[in-house]
Amino acid sequence: MTVSEFAASTGPADVVRRQYLASAAGDLAALRATLAPDVEWTEMAGFPLAGTYRTPEGVTANVMEKLGQDWDGWAAHDDTYVVDGENVVVLARYTAANKATGKPVAVRVAHHFVVRGGLIVRFEQFVDTALVRDAMTD
Repeated sequence: MTVSEFAASTGPADVVRRQYLASAAGDLAALRATLAPDVEWTEMAGFPLAGTYRTPEGVTANVMEKLGQDWDGWAAHDDTYVVDGENVVVLARYTAANKATGKPVAVRVAHHFVVRGGLIVRFEQFVDTALVRDAMTD
């Protein structure tokens, strides 16, 4: 697949991969372009940003921008994709250092995306929240 074919692809895994690439580049406009207007983005209970956010702007303002405020080098490394129709499960890793404590975090994570019409309509995070919180406390 060429770069332009990848950029235009509505395949669920390609849409999700573009979301990770945009996030890694800090390109919030490109990230928002992967999200449906009525997206439901759920950060796991116990995670510092726990809750469900709606709209592309709501997701980037309440998740990505806040992660950037509290963590140095926050990154989600997408390692393995499992695709079943519109469902994409990504086994990944988060790495970062907490700005307040200086402590690093390296934690495995699973993300479940639902992609319809070439846009992410739903996201749910699964992560060991205790490891994230440990990095946030002295």
